[in-house]
Amino acid sequence: LLGVEHIATGYDHLLFLLALILCGGNLVSLLKIITAFTLAHSITLGAAALDLITVPSVLVEAVIALSIAYVAFENLFPRFAVSHRWHISFLFGLVHGFGFSSVLKEIGLPKDSLVWSLLNFNLGVEAGQLVAVLIVVPLLMQLRKTSHETRVVRVLSAAVLGVGLALFVERVVFG
Repeated sequence: LLGVEHIATGYDHLLFLLALILCGGNLVSLLKIITAFTLAHSITLGAAALDLITVPSVLVEAVIALSIAYVAFENLFPRFAVSHRWHISFLFGLVHGFGFSSVLKEIGLPKDSLVWSLLNFNLGVEAGQLVAVLIVVPLLMQLRKTSHETRVVRVLSAAVLGVGLALFVERVVFG
């Protein structure tokens, strides 16, 4: 449940996911994007939670904000975004995994069932992401059938870009 709660209340991760899938292309492309993000953040979540890799949380949170801004900016030029979106998704997914691990470190995982707790948290994160995707993708598919798609994607992307940049400034200045 903690993983689902983290996604439901983690607006930065939801914004990143929205930015990723806004110009994600067809269903196959979206599947690649979401799978790449899932694999990447699962790798670094596990590595960080098991103390195999340590990255300062201030750096991670700043880069997460930049990842939101970058993908939203890229959406403003969609012709170039879709062809490599899964690469970007994987790269920034690695960073987001470190962000997820900081939540686990704050609450403290039980040492006797560390792997089990880590797996359950990650499954919760995936369930939360799946719900978000299942809500947004059908809406995007409907939007693609209208003449408003380009305008809506641009407005949403510009708004997400603004939020991402504001989060970056907030996290760097007020850390």
